[in-house]
Amino acid sequence: MAAQEDRCAPRTKMIIPAQLRASGGRAFQTVVHDLSISGFSAAAISRMHPGQVCWISLPGLESLQAEVVWWDNSIVGCAFMELLSPIVHDNILQRYSPSTVYRSTL
Repeated sequence: MAAQEDRCAPRTKMIIPAQLRASGGRAFQTVVHDLSISGFSAAAISRMHPGQVCWISLPGLESLQAEVVWWDNSIVGCAFMELLSPIVHDNILQRYSPSTVYRSTL
């Protein structure tokens, strides 16, 4: 696995609508809560088990293969089998990051 859960890549909190499918299961709608080039966490009502292979489909991208690292209280943490391209990652961040405008009061 290319992206062992070492957390070396910064994770960005966001809300991305996606589809998640566990190996041998049916795809279901989910929301990705954070994303890095090495993995993601997302909503998963059904228990998923560490080591389980899954695929995440983010809008505008082909399905990405990942491996479940943890599942806790309906949130699953997964590591991508191959690191996400930094360009693809940045494009996703630009599309889904909350746009915060900072205005000086001075």
